[in-house]
Amino acid sequence: MDTKYKRLFKRDHEEAHFWPSFTDLLTTILLCFILIFIVMMVIKSFQIDEMKRTVDQILGVRVNLVNALKEEFSGTGMMVDEKTGAILFDTDILFEFDQAQLKPESYQFLDEFVPKYLDVLLGSGYEEYIAEIIIEGHTDRSGGYLYNLELAQDRALSVASYILSNDFPYKNIQEHLQEKLTVNSKSYTDFRTDESGEYSAEESRRVEFKFRLKDEEILNRTSELLGN
Repeated sequence: MDTKYKRLFKRDHEEAHFWPSFTDLLTTILLCFILIFIVMMVIKSFQIDEMKRTVDQILGVRVNLVNALKEEFSGTGMMVDEKTGAILFDTDILFEFDQAQLKPESYQFLDEFVPKYLDVLLGSGYEEYIAEIIIEGHTDRSGGYLYNLELAQDRALSVASYILSNDFPYKNIQEHLQEKLTVNSKSYTDFRTDESGEYSAEESRRVEFKFRLKDEEILNRTSELLGN
């Protein structure tokens, strides 16, 4: 009997010795997980701060560019979009109605406008932020969608073709443009309205010079997520 009780006591003692050790092990693992979590949160906090600084920097560049463009082209009859910095001007400056061939007088206009535009965009320390320079054509609702899609595209392409041609007098500008310039057509989908809010065919017929900053869409989304 004594031997039996001794065996039971020994087994109870061993189990009592095992469970505290196992509890200590679990506690240690839990503390390690907590420590790792804290470290990850600290790193994440630094990453978020860095993301905020990057977003603020890019968005600040856009604000500065918009203000610089407004200052450069104020009083010229061209509109500068407050949010995007897109420059809008009536296609009558460049084209006859329903035509995609540049007017003879439009060449002088482009010779004066393009260097000033690019001087703001690329000559003010912002070139590294510019992903694209876009020439975008827009039409009114006269005719079908596909017809106007082609017309607006041809008009934008006519402007780009001249700027990159041998006839354009500023060859140094062409070197910068070739890597960034694209053309686009919106047909009549992005129409404009007059002061009373009514559709305006005249204002809808236009060409826009736009710029896109590098990773702008991602940064805008990040800014929204961060509540910036």
